[in-house]
Amino acid sequence: MSTKELEKDLVYKAKHVYEIIDKEEKEILENLSKEYINFLSEAKTERETIEIARKYLEKAGFKENNSERGYFIYKNKMLAAWRQGKKPITEGLRIVVSHIDTPRLDLKLHPLFEDVHLAFLKTHYYGGIKKYHWVAQPLALHGIVAKKDGGVIKVVIGENDEDPVFTICDLLPHLARKIQSEKKLSEAIVGEKLNVLVAGIPIEDEEEVKEKVKLHFLKLLYEKYGIKEEDFVCAEIYVVPAGKAREVGLDRAFIGGYGQDDRICAFTSLKAFLEVEDPEYFNLLLFMDKEEIGSEGNTSAKSRIFEGVIYNLIKQADLPATADVFFSLMMKTKTLSADVTAGIDPNYIEVHDKLNDAKMGFGVAVSRYTGHGGKYMANEAHAEFLAWLLNNWDKNKVVYQVCSMGKVDEGGGGTVAKYFASYGMDVVDVGTPLLSMHSPFEIAHKGDFYMTYKAFKVFFKV
Repeated sequence: MSTKELEKDLVYKAKHVYEIIDKEEKEILENLSKEYINFLSEAKTERETIEIARKYLEKAGFKENNSERGYFIYKNKMLAAWRQGKKPITEGLRIVVSHIDTPRLDLKLHPLFEDVHLAFLKTHYYGGIKKYHWVAQPLALHGIVAKKDGGVIKVVIGENDEDPVFTICDLLPHLARKIQSEKKLSEAIVGEKLNVLVAGIPIEDEEEVKEKVKLHFLKLLYEKYGIKEEDFVCAEIYVVPAGKAREVGLDRAFIGGYGQDDRICAFTSLKAFLEVEDPEYFNLLLFMDKEEIGSEGNTSAKSRIFEGVIYNLIKQADLPATADVFFSLMMKTKTLSADVTAGIDPNYIEVHDKLNDAKMGFGVAVSRYTGHGGKYMANEAHAEFLAWLLNNWDKNKVVYQVCSMGKVDEGGGGTVAKYFASYGMDVVDVGTPLLSMHSPFEIAHKGDFYMTYKAFKVFFKV
């Protein structure tokens, strides 16, 4: 055997997605990308994501709590959808779980104030953000207000062309030397100063009113939505980047937009789930909440709502809803924790391990383990499960890369994988590499996006 033949047989060489797929697949990729861009432009909160997913499911014939093709929604922030397979549920499930919360700014309980004839809304940041990302750019308000009479008012301002937008003002460089420029990057923008500029015209009234700009803002808000200042206490209103997701690059290679961590996995898993009509095993699609703050709360992966879903499916199959049945089923289950990872950015190559980190355009990323330091707080997939998964992808021409995230001592991150692994099922993290993760404009490569969808579709089939 020649040296070149040895190299071909023995040395691993990664290949770019666009060097592998044909013209037909490229057309599928482009059509799917357009649909995703529309989805990403509309789904900027958990509730909006659930609302869109429900429409997809019902259009495909899924009905709430139906035993064969059904779905379940909890608090409008968590979703489970299922489809029976050829094998009974006792043989285990194929689960793909993603999270639908994203880093953002939440309005405080009492957010509205006026100072020097300007009205602002105070915020509290949610999840891991770089605070300087959020200043001096157009912002929108998305969310709901729950009224005491039981009604719920949906609020979206800043997305239509005729809408105004909002912003958080930054300090001009002429005055920033001491208060910003001499500080650490993480300290230059203070969380308590992430106040959103919302109004600047005083109300037209001859009466003595102390805060005329604030009152004018409240009057406009009341006229449009029927909201009073006290209603902010029972509201979930988020500050998010205004505007649509876009294609990026002269060759349109990338998709840029807010919330791709982790709605890119939510979208691709939903599309894959709906397109697998006759799966071998029982398919379960999950959208979970609160991952970005440690999976706390009753709509998260750490809550026991997942157990409730499984016990209900067991009962629908006319099986005894006992712990024995539950754990027997769990130990036969295979799961993909659908979450993004960091793509290598050559501008910051010093934090990456080029041999092991994900490359943009080289396919869906498989992270065998996450965590930080000495694999602390991580789930690590067993070698046998990984080999089974990659073998099925090889058979179906899925382009993938097995990777880690950054150099060992640079930090790391976690996913929901460890919470599902605690039930005894096999779990591995699978998702799309991103650039500028957790920023208001995250970047995904279309090739990786398409292979994420294809990887989920194969997993649901086998």
